[in-house]
Amino acid sequence: MLAPRRPPASARTLALDVLDAVLGPERRRLEEAFAEHPAFGQLAPRDRQLARLLVATVLRRMGELDALAAPFLRFTPEPPRLRHILRLGIAQLAILGTPPHAAVHTTVELARHGHEKAVPMINAVLRRLAGHAAERLPELDGPRLDTPDWLWRSWVVAYGEATARAIAEVHRREPPLDLVVRDDPNEAAARLDAEPLWRDVVRRSAGGAIEDLPGYDRGTFWVQDVAASLPARLLGAVRDRAVLDLCAAPGGKTLQLAAAGARVTAVDLSAARLERLRANLARTGLVADIVEADATTWRPPLPAPLVLLDAPCTGTGTIRRHPDIAHHKRPQDVARMVELQDRLLDAAGAMLAPGGRLVYAVCSLQPEEGEPRIEALLARTAGLLRDPIRPEELAGLPLAPDASGSVRTLPCHWAERGGMDGFFIARLARAP
Repeated sequence: MLAPRRPPASARTLALDVLDAVLGPERRRLEEAFAEHPAFGQLAPRDRQLARLLVATVLRRMGELDALAAPFLRFTPEPPRLRHILRLGIAQLAILGTPPHAAVHTTVELARHGHEKAVPMINAVLRRLAGHAAERLPELDGPRLDTPDWLWRSWVVAYGEATARAIAEVHRREPPLDLVVRDDPNEAAARLDAEPLWRDVVRRSAGGAIEDLPGYDRGTFWVQDVAASLPARLLGAVRDRAVLDLCAAPGGKTLQLAAAGARVTAVDLSAARLERLRANLARTGLVADIVEADATTWRPPLPAPLVLLDAPCTGTGTIRRHPDIAHHKRPQDVARMVELQDRLLDAAGAMLAPGGRLVYAVCSLQPEEGEPRIEALLARTAGLLRDPIRPEELAGLPLAPDASGSVRTLPCHWAERGGMDGFFIARLARAP
């Protein structure tokens, strides 16, 4: 039996293959699935951008897309690739504003390659939704439908239902792009078609290749969400001081510290991610010592006065930028990350010199990865104490330290300006 003929490479075939890879058994990371697809480099930039938009829309709004289809289906389409085809078609009709005839025709053509028997069903569902899908969206509880049950429940317990809903609402939108700039923010904003956001961070609408922005090749900026820029800032004055940046790659915080004049040692276990850090250092002309090592067992020659631990985590605070995370993570991942975070915190504390300062950060919304980790560390470690973050260190941001002096950023903070990534950040010190 002959294998079904593959359709010609296009934005929609690329999007379908990437959805298969991300949502299939391999659970590939979204960026890896795009980068490693053989057709990615063959398509024009405009088609690559469309493919990314299609995939991101399906991942962000999957609950709504499935709810729109449900009244017209007598059974769940199988195999999963067929469901993805239907989702791509409905996303174009309901959300992306694709002309109905184009959305129906291109989706039916996808189904013809390997799913010929399902073509009448695909065609019938899309034609019944054509012209009405967008009108039906407001009838649905989008934020709830688009959020996995376990994440929704955890956020409601941690932050209350209103805030959980606000978080989920931000996750349904394409996020803007934050850039940390090395020259005057107002001048940089004008050059980059952006707006000054906070200190040296400017924000622009998403879209286009980063490499094409003016000043990229000269290293005048790097990509870093405003919330992700906080941990390094909260180390305080770093010029001419030794700083250990643990779990450093791909290096946004290393670049921050080096640009501020620190003598940075960047430690990471991943050789591939460290290559990205080296490339970022080369592009920006900044300098840091790089160590490929497991931070739980590696130790510096001398204790350090400043240690930054941006620990591995579930990453649920970055779903707005990485919508695949919502579909990949499970409750058991939280327990696994917590165990690793505790070991890394023990190691970071052991590297800290008397009188030194340690900043711990995770880009997670899961409460287990935040404050309980600090409480457990302090309970088992003599000589460490809290170094509360002061309100004036956050001046100009819609944030304030909590009662213990830690900071929690949420995606719904600054929602009217596009939101920010979710972080937990705590600061500690070792007694002199």
